[in-house]
Amino acid sequence: MPRDVLARMRQELEENIDPKTRDGAQRFFKEEVKFHGVKSAAVRKIAAKHFQEIKGQEKEEIFSLCRDLLETGYGEEAFIAFQWSYNLRSGFQPADFSVFEGWLVRYVDNWAKCDTLCNHALGSFLEMYPEFLVNLKGDWALSENRWLRRASAVTLILPARKGLFLEEAFAISEILLQDKDDMVQKGYGWLLKEASKKHQEEVFNFVMRRKAEMPRTALRYAIEKMPTDLKKRAMAR
Repeated sequence: MPRDVLARMRQELEENIDPKTRDGAQRFFKEEVKFHGVKSAAVRKIAAKHFQEIKGQEKEEIFSLCRDLLETGYGEEAFIAFQWSYNLRSGFQPADFSVFEGWLVRYVDNWAKCDTLCNHALGSFLEMYPEFLVNLKGDWALSENRWLRRASAVTLILPARKGLFLEEAFAISEILLQDKDDMVQKGYGWLLKEASKKHQEEVFNFVMRRKAEMPRTALRYAIEKMPTDLKKRAMAR
């Protein structure tokens, strides 16, 4: 029965293709991407509808369905896989870290997939099991894989909004400080911006001490929500 769900869901995605959405998707990405062309609101409804059919299954079975979705490479199917995994967050266990890390390595090939997985399922996982923060500061932030490096920062976005993991946010931003990849620069700049909502003074001081080395892209992201006077001081050469 669970495999039938995927067939029905894909049929529904096909029925909801919007040519304008499909034809315009590529402009948001530098790398080649695959999208059916279904609007985000419709994808969310389809994901929620079909999750009701499988939510009684074992977590491992649902993760298996998620892998099937990820294998196709389509953005909408990745979104559904990551939404379903987030729906299981109350049952997350430490062993699930290797599942999510494996998905990052094998299936994440653009910023949208990276952020969808990291902001929700992985962010929730880290709040439950902060002992895995060491993996973000170590293997991920130092990886040759640009999406793992971005993930080391954006996984902490939602916790940072709550004021959590400031020390780790600074440590990761320090490692990524002079990264040449703009996707990574934007990732840790975004993390600092979210951290500044609860820790404005600390983030401002962090930026001021490093602004000579920090790429302007990351700097602009980091100070985006700060008062005008602080922005001017941070942007001054």
